[in-house]
Amino acid sequence: MRVAAVLTGKQRRHLRALGHHLEPLVQLGKQGLTPGAERAIDEALEHHELVKVKLLKECPEGRDELGERMSPRLAASIAQAIGRTLLLYRRHPKKPVIVLPKE
Repeated sequence: MRVAAVLTGKQRRHLRALGHHLEPLVQLGKQGLTPGAERAIDEALEHHELVKVKLLKECPEGRDELGERMSPRLAASIAQAIGRTLLLYRRHPKKPVIVLPKE
């Protein structure tokens, strides 16, 4: 079972800079985090490593609650939570593209 990486402040800043221009790949609506949405986020993380998730106004859960629930399930770290958007990071197990800065 995979576990979310613990990110340092420097690594979070680096990921926020990379994610600034990204468009949200997954949107969560009135049904919130469904199994289908969870699979979509998992697949997006598998392909891109860094993914923005947008919470629409109808979404029944708040950003922080969803982040706490998603992070362990998807083995993803929350690089940023701002407004109605979450920026998730999960290193690719075989071919990582994003190189995080060291301490």
